[in-house]
Amino acid sequence: MRRAAISLVISVAFIGSAAAQSATPIPAPRPAQPPKASPAKPAPRGIAKISHSPLPSYDSGSYQRIQATMLSYSALQVRGGWPSLPANLRVEIGASAPEVALLRRRLVLSDDLADSKMDGEVLDDAVAEAVRRFQARHGLEETGTIGPKTVAALNVPVERRIRQLAASLDRLAELNFSFGQRYVVVNIPAAVAEAVDGDKVQHRYVVVVGKIDRPSPTLTTAITAINLNPTWTVPLSILKKDIVTKMRKDPNYVSRMRMRVLDANGAEIDPKLVDWKSDRAPNFTVRQDSGTGNALGALRIDMPNPHSVFMHDTNHKEHFGIDYRFHSSGCTRVAEVRDLAVWLLADNPGWGRRELDAAIAKSARQDIRLTYKVPVAWVYMTGWVTRDDVVHFRDDVYNYDSEHGRVPIAHQARPSVVVAARASGFVLQSAEPQTTNTIPSPAIEQVSYLDSR
Repeated sequence: MRRAAISLVISVAFIGSAAAQSATPIPAPRPAQPPKASPAKPAPRGIAKISHSPLPSYDSGSYQRIQATMLSYSALQVRGGWPSLPANLRVEIGASAPEVALLRRRLVLSDDLADSKMDGEVLDDAVAEAVRRFQARHGLEETGTIGPKTVAALNVPVERRIRQLAASLDRLAELNFSFGQRYVVVNIPAAVAEAVDGDKVQHRYVVVVGKIDRPSPTLTTAITAINLNPTWTVPLSILKKDIVTKMRKDPNYVSRMRMRVLDANGAEIDPKLVDWKSDRAPNFTVRQDSGTGNALGALRIDMPNPHSVFMHDTNHKEHFGIDYRFHSSGCTRVAEVRDLAVWLLADNPGWGRRELDAAIAKSARQDIRLTYKVPVAWVYMTGWVTRDDVVHFRDDVYNYDSEHGRVPIAHQARPSVVVAARASGFVLQSAEPQTTNTIPSPAIEQVSYLDSR
């Protein structure tokens, strides 16, 4: 499978579709800096390994590149797709096995291995490097060897990959994001955030996003301020689900967590006077003091949005070192969040890392408004294509890609996968089977997405 063979068809297919997604980048208020070719800053030790590529996962050309890949994958689907490997296949570098010949063909068809390397039964250095490339594209540990996770990813049929691309394409079409000179992207399935300047990723951060039952929403907004030593007002949904439940088991929980119970006028109430066993809606709020133990850590990135979510520090940094990073209640916890804050404050004189650390050390609440707002998008892309035409996939953790799965935008069903027909008539073959009695997408429950930890 090679895109060059169908480039003419792609160019024709895009004539009517480019305008549908390409948002005109907003003028940058700051002077444009020359793009830096250096890789994104590597993650520190103790942090899960992520890509160091300077190419953003989401930019103004993402929509068109995903369409092009859908077209080429659809052509491959018509030719029979790629072969499946034995589920129990385990091959080390240097080992020989008949199944390696099948592996080579599989890697050639997905552009991970050169055509000239298709023949052979030895997992040599060339094949190992192709396996690493495949693993990197799928967010797997880059070992170069074949294990159960790699085999499972290799055996995902091309039809399913097309559906992932189509679903991601539909969600991007709904975002209406205006790219600036500088912007921030959180790709929820990858659990990664990118700070982009001049179409280059300057920093890439490991993040922790929402649990399956408390998913992070997709959204577009602008970052407006950095909050130092923030307090945390517990949202009603988390108050009822978590705080009330814990107080019933441990009457000292609120005090131990340095939380205050406040009435409608903001006056403090003794927690012992509250009937925590009542099933009525709470007529009080709970606010956690800033400082040690605060759920938001020492820093919050303020980004007004209807979901009341934001990016923030955390005391639970142990989750940054693992591959499965879906542990929050909807907000995004950022590893090395102070570095991100300094990057966001680039146009605020006198706010380098030393000044930021010193202000936090004073333990006083302080809000720093950004001189220029920075656009931010939280996206849900299980399939995307970077500018070097490398195709990436991640697991559909929230089950949004399925035909009747829950969708991330409140009260709005995801457009049918047939929208992909704009890219190729072949894509219709990849849609889930349709039945006469179509099940409607469930309504989105209105919940608060603030982080409970």
